[in-house]
Amino acid sequence: MAQFPFIGAAYAARSANFDAQVCVNLYPEVSGSGSSKSPAALIGTPGLTLFATLPTGGVQGLLRFSAALAVAVAGGVVYLVSSAGAVEQIGTIGSASGPVSMASNGTQVMLVTGPAGYVIDPAAKTITAISTDAFSGADRVDFVDGYFVFNQPGTGKFQITGLYSTAIDGLDFATAEGSPDLLVSLIVDHRELWLFGETSTEVFFDSGNSDFPFERIQGAFMEHGCAAAQSVAKLDNSVFWMGADDKGRGIVFRAQGYVPQRISTHALESAIESYGDISDAIAWTYQQEGHAFYVLTFPSAGRTWCFDAATSLWHERAWHDADGVQQRHRGACHMAFAGRNIVGDWESGRLYALDLDAYTDNGDAIHRVRAASHIAAPDYQLQFFRALQIDMETGVGLQDGQGADPQAMLQWSDDGGHTWSNEHWVSIGKAGQHKARARWRRLGRSRDRVFRVTITDPVKICLIGASVEVGAGGA
Repeated sequence: MAQFPFIGAAYAARSANFDAQVCVNLYPEVSGSGSSKSPAALIGTPGLTLFATLPTGGVQGLLRFSAALAVAVAGGVVYLVSSAGAVEQIGTIGSASGPVSMASNGTQVMLVTGPAGYVIDPAAKTITAISTDAFSGADRVDFVDGYFVFNQPGTGKFQITGLYSTAIDGLDFATAEGSPDLLVSLIVDHRELWLFGETSTEVFFDSGNSDFPFERIQGAFMEHGCAAAQSVAKLDNSVFWMGADDKGRGIVFRAQGYVPQRISTHALESAIESYGDISDAIAWTYQQEGHAFYVLTFPSAGRTWCFDAATSLWHERAWHDADGVQQRHRGACHMAFAGRNIVGDWESGRLYALDLDAYTDNGDAIHRVRAASHIAAPDYQLQFFRALQIDMETGVGLQDGQGADPQAMLQWSDDGGHTWSNEHWVSIGKAGQHKARARWRRLGRSRDRVFRVTITDPVKICLIGASVEVGAGGA
């Protein structure tokens, strides 16, 4: 049997005949030893274990306030969450239903919803609406050098509060003036203030000026703006966002210094273009076992894409509904809290821990799907596919229940990835059967073959490679 390229990232091109690779709830991990059995493997993404439940939902925002306390917002209600998962309601933010932005100065939290803003005192367990005429709303808030910093919607301006204060002076504002576009979003990274407009981005720093402390960094101007305010996030000592400029939108960037580096692929950009409205895209980031993930969700389209900074490769994260239809991942926001990566469910008030040793999404099956690259003879002659074997960790079955005899399901496409065969199931080994092989025989003939493997049983998944036995079939 000959090995063929089975391990890889998601790359479903505009034409499936060109490339139809799918990678759902699996992420590539490249060998770090140089002498592993395979250069790379596909690892199952973390499952979800319940950490806490908020009485209202879905979750709109999470913020780690201290080692023992976090702030959570769900269904327009603000909660304090302890490191043990205890939940206490402290107030409401009206009818706001979309994502919220929060930042802390160590004693207070500023929360903005777009049209409104609030100040939370976790020690006093109070929440107070910002009612001054100097505040006209904000979509994003962050904290740097003692100041809360936030945008002024519908303008190119950003405002600041007083030093270690929540007081707002109407004259404490500045404008990103390198381009006349409106300010869409902002973020603080390495004590620098990144200001994202519709078609441009500028970076400011705290100069200590007594009149207004923030000034533009000379040369830190980029002719790429932001297509979705909540797509901006920081990770791996850099800033990530979904871009837009006067020529188009939908490219995902990572900053290298003050230069935007394109990290999205043509396949991903084709998918983004098909979604229509992408202005509601949201992103969150986390690190786990040396991988640094930028998780980008498109709520209107019901899709979630994930970039791994450790490999620079993309995969999909997904939840499947009761009908088996792929939907966006359950996580809408994230915080590193209580020694875990906690995400908030976009539909319910549940908070989950991302757990690599959990193999369901709080009881829901996780569909792990890999469709590999095309297999075709150089002259496109017919080939007889006598056998296929997936090299994977076997013998991972559970003691009882679903997963006691875990199965892998194979399908193939002979028309370039447009339609798929019937399902063909094999066991991947009951508990302890580590010599089991995931092997299929008598797979027909084709001029161009794409294999797709799906696993839904709640067991550990590690795909290492694949081999195929092929015979010539004539012209």
